[in-house]
Amino acid sequence: MRPFRPMLLLGAATAMLLAPAAATAQPGSPPSGSPSQRIDSGQAVTTDQKALTTGHVDIGPKMVDGKWTLMVHDDSTDPSVWRHLDRTVFRISDKAVLPVPDNPAYSFIGAPGKSVHVVPQVQNPDVVWVGWNTQDPEVMDTIDGGVTLTLTGVDGPGELFVYLQAGNFGAADVLWDSTKDTRQDIWVEVNTHTHANWVFTEPGVYLVRAEVKAELVDGRTVTDTQTLRFAIGDATSTDAALAAAAAAPPAPSAQAAAETPPAEGTGSGSPLLVAVIGAAALALAAGIVVVVMRGRSAKKRALGTEK
Repeated sequence: MRPFRPMLLLGAATAMLLAPAAATAQPGSPPSGSPSQRIDSGQAVTTDQKALTTGHVDIGPKMVDGKWTLMVHDDSTDPSVWRHLDRTVFRISDKAVLPVPDNPAYSFIGAPGKSVHVVPQVQNPDVVWVGWNTQDPEVMDTIDGGVTLTLTGVDGPGELFVYLQAGNFGAADVLWDSTKDTRQDIWVEVNTHTHANWVFTEPGVYLVRAEVKAELVDGRTVTDTQTLRFAIGDATSTDAALAAAAAAPPAPSAQAAAETPPAEGTGSGSPLLVAVIGAAALALAAGIVVVVMRGRSAKKRALGTEK
């Protein structure tokens, strides 16, 4: 499994694309243009149902009464809260519709000009801004280096692509690709806060099964699997997304079971997307600073204990 690499994006002038923003958070003043944040301990865990339509949110692990749990940190409210994924819908309206660029680098998404719904790396104020983090204080205090975030399956009317875009006009760094019938891992270091492009090729309800796994400093392995619920398009019902049941993942073959140790996540971190809106996106990308804080050192800086 290759490590997750935060990357910077430059926009394409030929299409409405999304400027990337991927950074590792640090305490104190954030670097200009980066989505840095610090999550305080004691933030509430709410049990109500919620459709998230705009604002900043991150999926990530949290310790809830000592239990390792994949949740969503909702920063669109004041104060911020943590939400259960089985009671949350990410509602993506038609304000997120963009055309697939007329560029072979994006042919994996679909034909040029095809309309797709995009949650961009750089925040669109009309679209909920979905990222991920490993910044719950108890999580940072107990994990040994980082976590593996794995796509285990997608149910929906179309395909899902999650990707980053290199700043040198290189190929899209695809992280998750629902056309591949395999587990797809992303390595996420401690105290990381990242946003990528999420592209949905058709409107409708999508159920995205995700697993988060980590080795703890006490030697234990912890894992949790949850379903992210997306209602894509104005005509898609939030209630339908909440009521939908994810299909059971296929049973592993006897050969795969023999080759894969129990409770071990496998797969390769596939790379993905982003495009920008003209000159404004270029200016934004130029201001982004990517800071990579690794393992224990990142944890010490985050907790203010490094000398």
